[in-house]
Amino acid sequence: MTSAAEQQGARARAPRAQAPVVNGTALPVPAAWPGSSTPLGARFRVGPDGVAGTNFALWAAGAEAVRLCLFDEQGRETRIPLTELTHEIWHGFVPGVLPGQRYGYRVDGRWDPWTGARWNPAKLLLDPYARAVDGEFALPPEVYGHVRDWPDQRVADTVRDDRDSAPHVPKGVVVHDDDDWSDDHRPKTPWADSVIYELHVRGFTRLHPGIPEHLRGTYAGLAHPAAVEHLTRLGVTAVELLPVHQFAHEDHLLKRGLRNYWGYNSVGYFAPHAGYAASGTTGQQVGEFKRMVRALHAAGIEVILDVVYNHTAEAGELGPTLSLKGIDNRGYYRLQADARHFADYTGCGNTLHVVRPHVLRLITDSLRYWVTEMGVDGFRFDLAAALARSMHDVDMLSPFLAVIAQDPVLRRVKLIAEPWDVGSGGYQVGAFPPLWTEWNDHYRDAVRDFWRGALPDVRDLGYRLSGSSDLYAWGGRRPYASVNFITAHDGYTLRDLVSYQSKHNEANGEDNRDGAGDNRSWNCGVEGETADEGVRTLRRRQLRNLLTTLLLSTGVPMLVAGDELGRTQRGNNNAYCQDNEISWLDWSLLEDPDWRPLFDLTARLIRLRHRHPVLRRRAFFSGRAHSADGLRDLAWFTARGEEMTEGDWYAPAATLGMYLSGRDIPGRDERGAPVLDDSFLIVLHAGDRPARFLLPGPPWAERYEVLVDTGREDQTQAPGVVHEAGTAVTVPARAVLLLKVTG
Repeated sequence: MTSAAEQQGARARAPRAQAPVVNGTALPVPAAWPGSSTPLGARFRVGPDGVAGTNFALWAAGAEAVRLCLFDEQGRETRIPLTELTHEIWHGFVPGVLPGQRYGYRVDGRWDPWTGARWNPAKLLLDPYARAVDGEFALPPEVYGHVRDWPDQRVADTVRDDRDSAPHVPKGVVVHDDDDWSDDHRPKTPWADSVIYELHVRGFTRLHPGIPEHLRGTYAGLAHPAAVEHLTRLGVTAVELLPVHQFAHEDHLLKRGLRNYWGYNSVGYFAPHAGYAASGTTGQQVGEFKRMVRALHAAGIEVILDVVYNHTAEAGELGPTLSLKGIDNRGYYRLQADARHFADYTGCGNTLHVVRPHVLRLITDSLRYWVTEMGVDGFRFDLAAALARSMHDVDMLSPFLAVIAQDPVLRRVKLIAEPWDVGSGGYQVGAFPPLWTEWNDHYRDAVRDFWRGALPDVRDLGYRLSGSSDLYAWGGRRPYASVNFITAHDGYTLRDLVSYQSKHNEANGEDNRDGAGDNRSWNCGVEGETADEGVRTLRRRQLRNLLTTLLLSTGVPMLVAGDELGRTQRGNNNAYCQDNEISWLDWSLLEDPDWRPLFDLTARLIRLRHRHPVLRRRAFFSGRAHSADGLRDLAWFTARGEEMTEGDWYAPAATLGMYLSGRDIPGRDERGAPVLDDSFLIVLHAGDRPARFLLPGPPWAERYEVLVDTGREDQTQAPGVVHEAGTAVTVPARAVLLLKVTG
């Protein structure tokens, strides 16, 4: 344990922040009027006697004093004590403070890390409710609440560092909220009709030749007609944006000359990340983000945010003091029994204590803000199981899930869970309650394994293709509770999935130790890029197989930006720190004759999905006959054209036929009429040699027309070949056939 004398000596050596001085004269300190404890944050308004100003309110329960710090254009600081305290909220109205004003807080209290108390008034803290952030987080020693370079690292976090952090951290910005969204029209796409496209604001637009250079990598770039046109041609209904909350870069990355590209390191839950703004960072980023949302809505595209409320950029006890840690460490974070150390269910050093009312309020206030004032349509919750923990265990009756379920704003938007965290009992696929959809990694694994020839039988594949009823057919949940995906931002791209057997993450600077080791990938016989045309042809076919399987499966498909173009990350399956050509979309692929057909096929499959309700069912299949002729809504066939028996499900198989009846779709349309559609037969063949498949006859069909044959390189239009029922068709090696019943 460090002695009091040693700590006092360390503080004495550290320079103290000074009040601003101009021409030798101390600036006057304006007084704060009492103001209001609600709403939290900095809100510009007209105060008493018609005086314009800003109300500041900060929850800091255990603090002994709070000072509001205002910064002018030269960085000079004015400190204003907030003396009003209501229900643990420090507040005050400061007349004359207008939109564009930069600010932060200094919070004083006990320094006693052994009990979790880490107040340090030398550290300028970002307002958790800041609507905009100006500047970027660097991580010099001054931004740490403890002496980071203390000789004995075992106790370094217990020695307070009194050096001023203000010159080294960004500031919050007062923003005027004056937008009523009256000219915006939300698409409100039903879940069953959704096709999600996961993209990175910067990476999607950074190299796009149709976007002006000064707009590339920004919200304005994503709003540009050239970007929107690609999305509409593809046919997706929603973009899922990788984190756009203000985030910071980790120290270990900055030391290696890298940056956090993905953004899963949030520090400001109300502020759009300033690094993605073309128009400015003193509040302009807010308007730019709103204009992006409007442009996407006008094109019929919803905006879903990937949000990280499970942890923050402050990491554990050895991390920096940027915001919550210095406001009330014990109040915001889960701590271990000894309170000096943080509980970590996220693998990122800390976990927000969502059971506490004020933390839950921070999260739900943030969510409502992005819906009501920023126009977004839904959220994908990173490591959602961490949010669903009560005191320790994951609890589907937890305060977080209960609050979301009853909230009149949030229960109406799209809610997607990443249904796991890294703590004990954190894997919760299939367990989230109604209202929620989930990333279904069972789907990912089964489809990958089938197409690489690693499934022992086809039982699991059957469940995944038909909506994963084994996971979701309870409590009123529907097939669209399953967000089906084969790739995501985390892991291989689709092209790399068929090109690499092993990860190649050397560029990350961690000696290839990072990233998943088991990727369920197959390189088609050669590791990495090759000039062997036979291997290249096989890889393109495998991509067509994977995309076709995804877009014909029951559930909500999620594509990753660039997979429809054959994008590669050169075998890097953890490109979180690669803000460069490894991660950015290569738009030249759209004009490459090898890869353009992949885009054409993807767009054609999405159009088919939009046209045919049997491909986007709102209820699970029953597997039972609904008419005298014995035709069922779902049937499974072997290559012999015979219905699958129980033994067939348990036997090794490389070929599977799936029949979808358009005559037996439950539900009615908006006018109350029955929903009727064409019927389809999907044949999936993962064998390395062509296979004969006997087409089922009556009552299933009289004739079949081939709409998709992934064995073909040219995918601009349907093959159009018609086969009589009862005849055998040759399915190419490793291919999918989609056949429509025509009689």
